[in-house]
Amino acid sequence: MARSDINRSGEIEVFVRVVEAGSFSAAARALRMTPSAVSKLIARLEARLGARLVSRSTRKLQLTPEGAAFYDSGMRILADMDAAEREAAAGAAPRGRLKVNSYVPFGHHRLMSLLPRFLERYPEISVDAVLTDSVIDLLEERADVAIRAGPLRASRLVARKLGQSRMVLVAAPSYVEARGTPRTLADLGRHNMLAFGFARHMDGWPFVDAAGAPVIVPVVGNTTLTDGEAMRRMALAGGGIARLARWHVQPDIDAGAFVPLLEEFNPGDEEATHAVYVGQGKHLPARVRAFLDFLSEAVRL
Repeated sequence: MARSDINRSGEIEVFVRVVEAGSFSAAARALRMTPSAVSKLIARLEARLGARLVSRSTRKLQLTPEGAAFYDSGMRILADMDAAEREAAAGAAPRGRLKVNSYVPFGHHRLMSLLPRFLERYPEISVDAVLTDSVIDLLEERADVAIRAGPLRASRLVARKLGQSRMVLVAAPSYVEARGTPRTLADLGRHNMLAFGFARHMDGWPFVDAAGAPVIVPVVGNTTLTDGEAMRRMALAGGGIARLARWHVQPDIDAGAFVPLLEEFNPGDEEATHAVYVGQGKHLPARVRAFLDFLSEAVRL
């Protein structure tokens, strides 16, 4: 019989988190423990098992063959525990604190208007929402769900697509009146093009020329911005030409606050929006599953 003073499931959870985070320090931050506490727990686990699980001889954490086998078994054990808890609480409403990280435009124009409906439907859930266009580490930030735009990096995260929207070039009527309307791609060189201040998956704006061939135009201007909502507001104020997702600026176009530009050279590329989360198939906390299902139902881009 197992000793009552050993929290075996807790040990397994810490070990699994160390493997997924890639280091003791990253796992410690995610678990809100000190790195020394995590290190001592793994050492106790190895002593109890009589086997070395991780190699400490390199900067990068590496699993021993015994560690890899224990990780696979541990994942199955934790999944079975999650399933048992869900079965026991099948009749209970989703509850708890849900931490959501969203890119700024989606947060302002979709998430903030949807959250009251979600919280009314699930009154036992509370939400901690953070808006940023920086790509965060879900484990380190202890976020349940991150809503991201554009191509996704390869990772262990699970993604659920919420929609996609065609990109469009826009400027305020005041800007066009002052600087003129660009008629060709070459005309862009005489205009102020608003840029993002962080790395993008593409250097420049994509177009097609008169023959239909793809062309990348470098973004040249006097302003870089941290997020899409800041870029929208700068462009609305007449500060330059912006390239943004159509869903983000369609109300401004409809209101006459934005004029679409160079549509005949638009390649028709689209920006996708995904909700990403840490999960193992169906093994998700009820609050996270409820939120993902709600977004899939409510979001229209």
